[in-house]
This record gives sequence, structure tokens and C-alpha cells, in this order.
Amino acid sequence: MADKADNKGTVGNKGAAGMNVDAKMVRQLAEMLADTGLTEIEVTDGDRSIRVARGALAAAPVTAVAPVAMPAPAEAPAPAASPAAAPAADLSNAVRSPMVGTAYLFPEPGADPFVKVGDTVKAGDTLLIVEAMKVMNPIAAPRDGTVRQILIENAQPIEYDQPLIVFG
Repeated sequence: MADKADNKGTVGNKGAAGMNVDAKMVRQLAEMLADTGLTEIEVTDGDRSIRVARGALAAAPVTAVAPVAMPAPAEAPAPAASPAAAPAADLSNAVRSPMVGTAYLFPEPGADPFVKVGDTVKAGDTLLIVEAMKVMNPIAAPRDGTVRQILIENAQPIEYDQPLIVFG
């Protein structure tokens, strides 16, 4: 049977299943996915459930890694550039966060940072890790370049599209 739409914004197959889908709600859930950077959301109302999912961002490969507690090292190295003390930077070459989460500049406590100001990196090198929903997501260099400025501190909460590292 053909799908039908009524004046309430519901679309559904009126056949054996008899389920009506609220198209307006599906659109709102899809917009929420886009606004929050999530890849999946599910809403349940009684015995009805709506699940909306989209593909993950290609720029940020997701790798499941056991969460690592990141206590401050006994003697924390001074940040390369404090966001408050940093001069206005050209952010056109900045690597931006593909998600909301917590940024880690070190692979594990006591280890050297992934990158430091002045380091030369190749496309694909890990710059930092963003923990989101207990999943560690490596953020890779999009191209070859030199790290000019690190705009965040270790274990700092970050937002979607926030500039993280500036390349020169």
C-alpha cells in the first residue's frame, strides 16, 4: 500500500504493521543530530520507538580504546601557548574539533605529548585524542605541516568546531 500523510505531519504505511511515523519528530531528531554532533538518537513512547542515525564523520576515525584516567603529572610541563595569553592567531589553518568531548594531549599519564609547538607532522599523524562518551577518538593531522600553536590544555573540555591546533 502507498504511504499517506495526514494533516498532523505523520507518514506511515497503513498496512498490517499499522505504525504511523511522525515525520515532524523525525526531522527534529535529525536536526538535533546535526546540532549536537551525535550519530544516533532513539526516542521511545510506550510501545513505539523512533531511531534516527547518520554516518560518522569521515575526518575523525573512531577507535575504541579503554579509557585512561589522566591525572596531572607530578610536574606538568608548561603549556606551549596559554589560550588567555596567546596573541590573536590566524585560525584558517587550525585543526578543529569534530565533536564535543575532552581533549587529551598525551597518550597516557607521564608520556610525552603527541605534538609540541614547532613539531613537523605528516598527514595522518595523531595530534591529540578526544574522549566522547567513553570512546577515545584520535584526531589526525589533515595535511603535512608544522605545529605553530596549541590552543587547548590537556584534559580540557572542548566544543564542536573549536580550533585546537594551528598549522603553519
